[in-house]
Amino acid sequence: MTTNNDHKTTRSDDGDLTIHDDAIKNSVTRSATLALDHALDHAKTWLDRLDSRPVAPETDLATLRNRLGGVIPDRGMSPERVIDELVALSESGHMGSASGRFFAWVIGGSLTSALAADWLVSTWDQNAAIYTCGPSVSVIEETAGAWILELLDLPREASFAFTTGCQSAHVTSLAAARHSLLMRQGWNVEEEGLFTAPPLTVLTTAQHHESIDRAVRFLGVGRKSIKLIPMNENGQATAAGLSTALKDNDGPTIVVLNAADLNIGACDDFNELIPIAHDADAWVHIDGAFGLFARASRAKRHLLNGVDLADSWATDAHKWLNVPFDCGIAIIRDSVAHRAAMTVSTSYISSNGDARDQIDWNPEWSRRARGVPVYAALKELGRGGVEALVDRCCTFCDALVNGIGALQGARVVAAPTLNQGLVRFELAGATEEENDERTAEVIDRINATGEAFFSGVDWRGQRAMRISVINWRTTLADVERTIDAVATALA
Repeated sequence: MTTNNDHKTTRSDDGDLTIHDDAIKNSVTRSATLALDHALDHAKTWLDRLDSRPVAPETDLATLRNRLGGVIPDRGMSPERVIDELVALSESGHMGSASGRFFAWVIGGSLTSALAADWLVSTWDQNAAIYTCGPSVSVIEETAGAWILELLDLPREASFAFTTGCQSAHVTSLAAARHSLLMRQGWNVEEEGLFTAPPLTVLTTAQHHESIDRAVRFLGVGRKSIKLIPMNENGQATAAGLSTALKDNDGPTIVVLNAADLNIGACDDFNELIPIAHDADAWVHIDGAFGLFARASRAKRHLLNGVDLADSWATDAHKWLNVPFDCGIAIIRDSVAHRAAMTVSTSYISSNGDARDQIDWNPEWSRRARGVPVYAALKELGRGGVEALVDRCCTFCDALVNGIGALQGARVVAAPTLNQGLVRFELAGATEEENDERTAEVIDRINATGEAFFSGVDWRGQRAMRISVINWRTTLADVERTIDAVATALA
C-alpha cells in the first residue's frame, strides 16, 4: 500500500484507488499522463516495426480468448499497467493492415497527421452532434466537408455528413433519396412510415457492394426491391439495360452506380446513364467508397466523367484519404431532403442559429468528431498530395498485377484501370475446380510467409486473388518484395 499525504489518497498494490478529497485530481492527472506516455511508446514501437513484422496475425482465436478473456476483475489496476498488459496480451493477434504490403481489402493506412488528430479527438472528448457541445470541432468538420466537395469537384451546394463508414454513408444518402422520392408521391415517410407507402425499387448491377443490400434492409425497403441491370464485359451497367429496367418500373426508383467496384475498379458510364435515370425521375446514388477519390487525379478523373451529375455520393475517408477507421462521407445534392431525413429537435438541444449542427445531417445522436482527421489529412497532403497518392497507388497496383501475372503458374484475370486487379494461379492440364483450389492454396501460402497479405474472391465463376493498393506507405520496394514472396509461394 502506498500513501500520498499531500493529496490524502491511497493506492493498494493491485492498483485500486481510494479517494479521500478533491485533491485527488492532481494524482489522477499524473496517472493519466503516465498511461498516455506508455500508449505513445507502444504506438511508436508498432509503427517502427510495421515493415519488419509479419503482415498476418500470428496467434489463433483460442489463444487470444485465453489471453484476453476471463471474468471481469474484482480490483482495478493502474492505467499504465492496463495499457502495458493490453499491448502485451494482444500483440501477436493484430493484422498488419497499416503495412505497405497489405493488399487484401481496400484498407488504407493512417497518415501521420490524421492519426495524431484522431488521438486529439479522443482527448478533447467533444460530442460533435451539435455546435454548442464542441464549437471548434464543428467548424473543423464544416471546413473539411467543404474541402472534400472542392477536392472531388462535386456540387458546392451539396450537403454532407461525416459518418461511421461508407455503410452509414449509404444509409444516410438513401434515406434522403427515400424522403425525396416519396415526397414526390405525396408521402411523408418520416411522419407516415413505410407500411402503406408507394414501393421503392433499387436498380443496380450484380457488381454492387453488399453494403447497398444492408442499407436497403436498414431503411425498411427490403432486398426484394433490388433489381439488377445487365452489364457489359467491362462490368459496367448498359444504357439499354437501364432504360428497359426503368420502363418496366413505374414507381419511385433509386439507381445505384459504381465509381469503381471492389474487384476490378469498374466505373459506370455516368455521362450516358445518369441522364437516362433522371429522364425517368429516378434518384441516382454513387457508390464511390474508394473510387470517388480518383476525381482528385488528373490522370484518372476521366474514368469518372459525369459522376457530378448524380444526386448523392458515398465514400470512405479511411480508404484512399488514409485517415483512421470510423470515417465515411455522405454527400447529397438536395440538402433539404438530406436534412429532413436526418434532423431532430428537442427542447434541451441548444442551437446556435448560424452554426452547423451535425445532428441535422447524421444518424448519430452522440458522435465523435471524425471529420477532424479528414481536416488534418487534407492539410498534410494538400490537393497535390492527394493526387500523388492516388496516382502512386494505381502505378503500384499495375506493377503488382503484371509482375505477379508474369510468374510461371500465374495469370492476370483483370488488369487494373485504377488500384484494383485480379490474378489466378493455375496448373497446366488441371480442371477449373482444381485451379480454384490451387489459387486458394497459393494465397494461403503467401499469407503464411508474413511478407504480404491477400484475399481471394469468386469472380465470374472462377476463384481469383484480389490485389488492392491504397496505402500511403506502399513503396516500390514493397511491390518487389511482394512479387518475390509470391514467386516463392508458387515454387
